Amino acid sequence: MTESFSLPSRPHLRVAVLMRREPVQGAMARWQPWRWTLAEVVPHETGFGQQPRCLRESEHEALWLYPDWLVELFTDDAEGYWLNAGSPSPAFFVLWRLSEPEDGTEPLAVPQAVSLSYHDAGRWLDAQETVETAPAPADVVQWMREFAEQHYVPEPRKRQRPQSFQRLTDRFGQPVSISTESKRKNAGGGASKPGNAAEGA
Repeated sequence: MTESFSLPSRPHLRVAVLMRREPVQGAMARWQPWRWTLAEVVPHETGFGQQPRCLRESEHEALWLYPDWLVELFTDDAEGYWLNAGSPSPAFFVLWRLSEPEDGTEPLAVPQAVSLSYHDAGRWLDAQETVETAPAPADVVQWMREFAEQHYVPEPRKRQRPQSFQRLTDRFGQPVSISTESKRKNAGGGASKPGNAAEGA
């Protein structure tokens, strides 16, 4: 990333989002010949301009560029960045929707928001939005991790209660009591041991 990572207001960076239309494979192609998917998130460059544009298009494939998306870090969401930075695959989260042109042209996949927060992605998914991820570069991950470590302090884990002090419950969650009374009765020899009938046969 070559963009400045901070402003007097809050840390930020600017990115461009690439959306790809690609053919659907297999039986699903009978109902939907193509689909849109997130292709990549890249650093924004001045030469990209400010307006979305098609980079290439064919009968079955299209690639659209959506430039100059602001990605900010907020101190009250530091946990969301901490979770992302500590995950096996830190990523940008992109919320996008299909446009509905009134002129009859085919819909386009249009980004609505870009974030580095796990919490943002979770809220979007809970709202039934379409959210996809793109890998975050190492320098962005480091920048995000440093911000998270500065503003987020994980809560200390509570001491786990020893298993011997935990109550046993059945599959319905009801307390289970253990009695040795039946064992003491069997110890007197009143009941036959398993296998005796087979031994006498």
